[in-house]
Amino acid sequence: MTVAVTRERKRVWRAWYLYDWANSPFYSSVITVFGALYLSEIASADAKANFTLNGDRACTDSSGASSTLQSCDVSLFGLQFPAGSLWGYLLSVATVTQVLVLPIAGAIADRSRHKRRILGGFAFLGAAASALMFFIAGTDWEVGVWTFILANIGYGGALVVYYSFLVDIAEPDERDAVSSKGWAFGYLGGGLALALQLGFFLGHEAFGVSESLAVRICFLTSGIWWAVFTFPAVRALPQTHVPKSSERGLSVLTAGFKELKRTIKDARAYPLTLAFLGSYLVFTDGITTVVAVSAQYGKDELKYSTQVLIVTILVIQFLAYAGAMIHGAIAARIGAKKTILGSLVAWVAVLCFAFFIEAGQPLQFYAVAVGIGLVLGGTNALSRSLFGQMIPEGKDAQYFSLYVVGERGTSWLGPLLFAAVGQITGSFRYAIIALVIFFVLGFVFVWLVPVRRAIEAAGNRPPAVL
Repeated sequence: MTVAVTRERKRVWRAWYLYDWANSPFYSSVITVFGALYLSEIASADAKANFTLNGDRACTDSSGASSTLQSCDVSLFGLQFPAGSLWGYLLSVATVTQVLVLPIAGAIADRSRHKRRILGGFAFLGAAASALMFFIAGTDWEVGVWTFILANIGYGGALVVYYSFLVDIAEPDERDAVSSKGWAFGYLGGGLALALQLGFFLGHEAFGVSESLAVRICFLTSGIWWAVFTFPAVRALPQTHVPKSSERGLSVLTAGFKELKRTIKDARAYPLTLAFLGSYLVFTDGITTVVAVSAQYGKDELKYSTQVLIVTILVIQFLAYAGAMIHGAIAARIGAKKTILGSLVAWVAVLCFAFFIEAGQPLQFYAVAVGIGLVLGGTNALSRSLFGQMIPEGKDAQYFSLYVVGERGTSWLGPLLFAAVGQITGSFRYAIIALVIFFVLGFVFVWLVPVRRAIEAAGNRPPAVL
């Protein structure tokens, strides 16, 4: 049955797009650009402040001689590690925390009548924690650890509920287009915020602020952006979700834990849904890794300047908007599955081109950035909408929590392969081409999944075009 696209439904869709616009600066600015550089820097400053030459091992190499600032050690929870490794360990801890929290959040959201409030609660928690990163000054990197972990909990928890709203607000034939537009607006918002922040950061002297303060202001503005745009988005989203029960208070939490256990057990009754989820986890690990290591590849292997890397990041952000819209249009004609398969072939082509880039040729690097941008948003957006078709009715948030948790829980495989191949071969060129395996396997696995049968097995109506 076709549902008329009324003005009210369009208003709800715009509100849903707006939340993607709201939260994207946390990923594009805090995680991708400023967080890694700043937290490692102040952790190193803390280690240097504690540096002694009286036998303390804090800043010594294996020979016992004074070492560089990068290898100085810091300690947390009784563990000692190089300051330069802080960001990597922090990302791992934040991921593990999400793995523990998000499934419970999804189970509770599915059983509550206040799904919109849960989205807002997680979003404002993340926004507040991001803004509080402004107070990471001097050598107080421990403040950054706690605020970043809290921000990640808010970011991931809100995503679970936000994704599940797609099933509430769009019919099967509409979800590819709605999901693609949401992802597109997210990249547009993240790119616009990052462009403004990078402009402020690069020209911080003209504003009379230090480089450190400029970064902290970028943390603050990311949190403010997140909160300001979340408010109208959440207010406009409807409470169309009908929970399976109306428990309140602690009974909702208890039921959430029980429902999580039941979801994991019952998911085995939908092997095709799990097969698609597994396929997605394979190729999304490749996507995440390519985006995460592209700057390192440009800097360490191709010896590009910081300015080139900044332009590359912005090209990817803004082209991802166009890419997501294009993918949505193509999916409307040939179906989401075929479009995803075509996108995975494009990813392989992009990586092969990246392997042959010549050092000192930034235009070639920009061409790779264009390729990444055009396939980045669309691949993820269509995967999200297609997975949403395969979820049993009433379990949207729970299954999307497994979707997000699986995505986070496997995100270490790609970086591990990249680092290992780079170490063994001594070249990041071979490391970058090794990532092709994720897209080849992802293509094969997606191709083998009978998506129409998966959707019908979950008790849902397949869209007209698959």
